[in-house]
Amino acid sequence: MADLQDELHALPEAGELPDTAPAAPVAPPPPAASSAGGAGSAGSALERAGALLTAHPVIDGHSALPRALSDLPWYDLQLGESGVDTHVLRLREGHVGALLWSLRLPERAVGERAVGATLEQLDLVRSVIAAHPEGLRPARSAGQVIDARNCGRIAVVLGPADAAALDDSLGILRVLQSLGLRVLTLAGASWAGEAGLTRFGEEVVREMNRLGVLADLSGASDATAARALALSKTPVLCTRSAARSLRAHPDNLSDALLAELGAAKGLCLVPSSPERTGPDVRDVADHLDHVRAIAGPESVGLSGAHDAPTASDAAPDYPQLIAELLRRGWPESDIALLTWGNMQRVLRSADFAARAARERRKPSTVRITELDTTDV
Repeated sequence: MADLQDELHALPEAGELPDTAPAAPVAPPPPAASSAGGAGSAGSALERAGALLTAHPVIDGHSALPRALSDLPWYDLQLGESGVDTHVLRLREGHVGALLWSLRLPERAVGERAVGATLEQLDLVRSVIAAHPEGLRPARSAGQVIDARNCGRIAVVLGPADAAALDDSLGILRVLQSLGLRVLTLAGASWAGEAGLTRFGEEVVREMNRLGVLADLSGASDATAARALALSKTPVLCTRSAARSLRAHPDNLSDALLAELGAAKGLCLVPSSPERTGPDVRDVADHLDHVRAIAGPESVGLSGAHDAPTASDAAPDYPQLIAELLRRGWPESDIALLTWGNMQRVLRSADFAARAARERRKPSTVRITELDTTDV
């Protein structure tokens, strides 16, 4: 009974949305390591990283696990007996407290199949979560992410989904949001091209704000990204983007866009991806350093970004990455924002903005055919 009372006391009051996950306080840092480094200093940094991640776990901004599971005849994420490396125990060992599960479509699912394929992925995600109730819990809001953490579960937030899933219909956007979608990628849509957002594309962004669906700008053209940043009343995400000045990948952001993202309090989720950031932890840390310097500590987060449909979707080695950042002099407050605080802020901002927008803006019934799609 005492244990139950302790657990109930740990839960937040109804409606309370704290900035950090309730957890044991971070242990005081050990004495500073000598400049010579060595095994002792590496161990000290790793211990500090583990303590920080216990209090401020990672909200991983892009996991392609649903796409990897869709081709498997069976899987068990609780015990790790499946055709992918990701499982609940490994996620916990990596201090992952929440995941954004990507609903991006395979290349073959285009045109008329895009809506159906997205719904099939939503159905798969629901089945996976229902089959692993001891490890996973769905979450639609910042508060529900914290609730899942309090209950010892890993929160699953749905998105990003492909813009093709809308089939150029705001009604479908509303249906997807009612099914739990929280993030939509703008790249690849006819209304969000190289020239920027069309009039219909701008209406999509406004409706996303009203619904609390976050815009993902990774892979979008610079013109689309700039217009969405200026138009959106809520912070935007870049779920799998790093610094273009360090590695010229199409999804990575220029310094100018990073500065605009920081000014708008958006969030660049730097992936652990050889194609976007480099092959090892130090490469990822280089990108984190650069994004933090340009956009600011409140506009940088973390992302797995494992995109290959048949590849393993293992959690990146976050303790090693955080230890590397500590060795580079990152303050613990900035690391707490990086792993947990920034993503919580963005989710909370979207929740509050949507609540306010629904009071002053009715659902739009406009379709793409009713607007001039060439007028940007």
